[in-house]
Amino acid sequence: MVYFGGLLGLIGLLTLVFRDDDVVGLPAVAVGAGLLVVGVVVGALGFVRRRVVRRRKIARGEPVPVGNVFERAQALPRLLRDVRRGAYADLPKNRPFLWVLALVYLVSPIDILPDLLPIIGVTDDAGVFMWLLTSVSTATGLYLRRERDQLPRREPPTGRRSNS
Repeated sequence: MVYFGGLLGLIGLLTLVFRDDDVVGLPAVAVGAGLLVVGVVVGALGFVRRRVVRRRKIARGEPVPVGNVFERAQALPRLLRDVRRGAYADLPKNRPFLWVLALVYLVSPIDILPDLLPIIGVTDDAGVFMWLLTSVSTATGLYLRRERDQLPRREPPTGRRSNS
C-alpha cells in the first residue's frame, strides 16, 4: 500500500505539473490534486498498517524481516545459492521459479493488458513489479534474520580491559 500510495501521489503530482488539458472531462488541477491527496492517504495508511502487522508478528513470536535495502540486496545471491544447495528450506521451492516468471513477464513485450491503453496498460506491469519487489525483499529479510540468529552470541566484556 505504501508503494501504491507513492505511485498515485507521483501520478497526481505529474498531472498537476505537466497536464494543461482536461482529464476525462475534469480539470487537470482537480484530478492531479485528488490523486495526490489519495496517494498520500493510501501511503500513510499503508505505513501504519505495516507497523501494526510488524508489532503483531513480534508479539506472536513470528520472525520478522531484518536489514535495510542494501543488506537485503547483498543477501539475495547467498539466499539463492543456499536454496539451490538445499541449505535453506524456509523458502517455498516454487518461489524462485515465480520470481523468474515475473522477470520474464516484465521484460517481454506481451502483456495481459496492452501498454497502449493509457494508465490501465501499465497497471499489470506495476502489480507484477510490486509483487516481485515485496516478495524478494521479504524473503531476503527473513534469510538475514536466520543468518543473524545463527551467529554465535558474544557476551559483552565485563570488567576492565587489560593493556597486555
